[in-house]
Amino acid sequence: MHIRTSFSHETTHEDLWIPLPDGTRLHARVWRPLTDAPVPALLEYLPDRLTDRTAPRDWQRHPWYAGHGYASVRVDARGYGNSEGVPADPYGEGERADGVEVIHWLADQPWCSGAVGMFGVSRGGFTSLRIAALAPEPLKAIVTVCSTDDPYDNDGHRMGGSVLAVETHARAATALADVARPPDPAHVGQVMWRDMWVKRLETVEPFIHTWLSHPTRDAYWRHAGVREDGGYGGIRAAVLAVGGWHDPYRDTVLRLVESLPADRVRGLIGPWCHQYPDRGLPPGPSIGFLQETLRWWDHWLRPTDTSAPGPEPDVIGHPDLYVIGNPDLGAINNPGPDGTADRGSGATAHPDSGTTAHPDPGVTAQPDPDTTAQPNPDTTAHPNPGTTAHPNPDATAHPNPGTTAEPNPDTTAHPNPDTTAHPPPGVNNRDVMAQPLLRSYVMAAHLPATTYPSLPGRWVGDTAWPSPSVTPIAYALWGAPVLVRSPQHTGVDAGRFRPVGNDADLPPNQREEDARSACFEFEVPGETWVLGRPRVRLRLTSHSPWGQVIARVCDVAVDGSSTLVTRGALNLSARYGSDQAVSWNPGSTEDVVLDLTAIGYAFPPGHRIRLSLSSAYWPWIWPQPGSAVGFTLDPAASSLELPVRARESDPGITFEEPEQSEPLGVTSPATLDEPRPERLVARDVARGEWRLEVDPRQDGTHVHPDGLECTEDALDTYTIDESDPLSARTRSTRSIRLHRPELPWDARIETRSELSCDAREFITSNELICKDGNEVVFHRTWERRIPRTADWSPGGGVGNPEEHGADR
Repeated sequence: MHIRTSFSHETTHEDLWIPLPDGTRLHARVWRPLTDAPVPALLEYLPDRLTDRTAPRDWQRHPWYAGHGYASVRVDARGYGNSEGVPADPYGEGERADGVEVIHWLADQPWCSGAVGMFGVSRGGFTSLRIAALAPEPLKAIVTVCSTDDPYDNDGHRMGGSVLAVETHARAATALADVARPPDPAHVGQVMWRDMWVKRLETVEPFIHTWLSHPTRDAYWRHAGVREDGGYGGIRAAVLAVGGWHDPYRDTVLRLVESLPADRVRGLIGPWCHQYPDRGLPPGPSIGFLQETLRWWDHWLRPTDTSAPGPEPDVIGHPDLYVIGNPDLGAINNPGPDGTADRGSGATAHPDSGTTAHPDPGVTAQPDPDTTAQPNPDTTAHPNPGTTAHPNPDATAHPNPGTTAEPNPDTTAHPNPDTTAHPPPGVNNRDVMAQPLLRSYVMAAHLPATTYPSLPGRWVGDTAWPSPSVTPIAYALWGAPVLVRSPQHTGVDAGRFRPVGNDADLPPNQREEDARSACFEFEVPGETWVLGRPRVRLRLTSHSPWGQVIARVCDVAVDGSSTLVTRGALNLSARYGSDQAVSWNPGSTEDVVLDLTAIGYAFPPGHRIRLSLSSAYWPWIWPQPGSAVGFTLDPAASSLELPVRARESDPGITFEEPEQSEPLGVTSPATLDEPRPERLVARDVARGEWRLEVDPRQDGTHVHPDGLECTEDALDTYTIDESDPLSARTRSTRSIRLHRPELPWDARIETRSELSCDAREFITSNELICKDGNEVVFHRTWERRIPRTADWSPGGGVGNPEEHGADR
């Protein structure tokens, strides 16, 4: 990481209030270049408290942008941090309506040129997309990082229509604690802070009540995102969409580059987790993301400005002015003579027996050596059900004969930041749109681990999406029908839903999970690159009206270790679409399709591609009533479809070394306490009970340069009986202390959140305690029973399967 201390502009920063039409004021911090000329403004707008929670991250980038000639602005949403008002539903209209007002206010300031850009990671990136869909005139461009366009099925609430227990509950627990945080008396005054706090607390309602009350993709979810109801069509700003293969929201990038006009969108997907890709958090390699975005801003916010000076040496980055009222590839897997990929070996595992899959000795998975599958630009990404993709026999890929198939781990070029000058604003900034529509990192094969400092791979560029360089290849499953009845604790090795760079975030070796699943394997005779969303087509006979199927694709190395590549899930009641819930007629047979999360991965020769299918995946997927009986799979009518990409890397895709401005200087006092394990699995053998304890690593105590002390602790627990889906339950605790010894000020928040179920309802329990010193300011508990309407309804289901032709 290069820390830049000299910029082309001296800078200043100030805290101020942004007025809204209803009289509410939002707290903002503005970093600006010291210049008489108006400059474009960059906005990061979210509820995550600019004076404590995001302060260290803010100082890494906002002063940097200011030093390069932008007014960089960080604003807290209404009812959060020191902003006035009360918190709103994160998926409602209020927060983004306020955001539009902030954009117009910024554009009207004398120090602003009238052009505004917006950026953010996670919630901030999501809000940027939602506001862009309203098309405020000053908003010219956005950068959205690790964000979603679809809150229903791609934001931690649902996956294939199933409740995501691991994320829905933990996020709701965290949100309850966050919404209860008080304003800081150092910024709003020692008289006002408590009155503001109490007014907020009186409006608090646990978000999980709302989220669970909308089990299908109804109007609440459609209006929340930009994927539906014309959201994409409303976006007029240019969009740079950024994601990571270890971030659950990466599909958003592919949908945006496919749906938005190519002359104002670009996509970038690296190996990263749910973080900005310049923070140095695993997995890397990190890139010079600020430099990348600066070129984006220069192109869209200063398209004709060539008068600004270039970088100048030895200029202070942020004087303390503070104002406020208080590579290449040859062949892919060879198809057989009929154009399909190698048949599976007919290998299946019976979850009840705990045994692994063994190939049928009478069936081999050798490809036809006389044929080679080549990507066909004319092949559609989604073949009709029951068909396989037929590569174009006339197309020929020409690998570079001077290269090998082994990935080069040193694939990210980092020019020396001290010898590479950024061009003045407006100069050569149009090169940003000369980049491919989508730049993505195809990761090389790697052994399973819960963290990787850096992953080898190659950058590839695609000028369109779906890409003509990607061909869907179908791998037919093989063998007799098999009963898939996974124990309920299948999924304990799933890893964290939103990895953030911690040591235990990623899935460990999948051998034990595979042993609890039905597995099918395919040989890899030649290095095979996969880029996009795999698809699984299954013929199932369900023995219950409700259930779920989970599919995982793993890379099996020569030593038998199993690395999770990607996965997906389908609530069987959502098989006709997530906008409806249709029960299954027990004993009937139907064909279902589920798409897995997108991935960029290179399977090496000698490895095996393993498809693992299970009927449970706790604690990711909340199990449905009756699902313990499982389902029967007919392999002969089932297949795995992989989006296979031509092995052509792009040596022109390079990035600079990560660079940031000087850190804020937040410290963490050392402690003698032994840290809890990040993820601990415990089994009660006699009771058949499994418990997963997760420490989200809220990082203990942080001391800020202005004297603020922030201490946080959190623990999430997921428990289930290995044979009873109705035994599933979760518990989360949160504690927060905000302390200023010099005032004195000592605010504390404690929460307890629990979720369980019976066959018909979810049962929620939440408690919130807030203290000013030792005085209890607020104490409330909520007990709710919420119908599982997507899982159960009188008469056997919300919809009628016979109306959908489910009569096999």
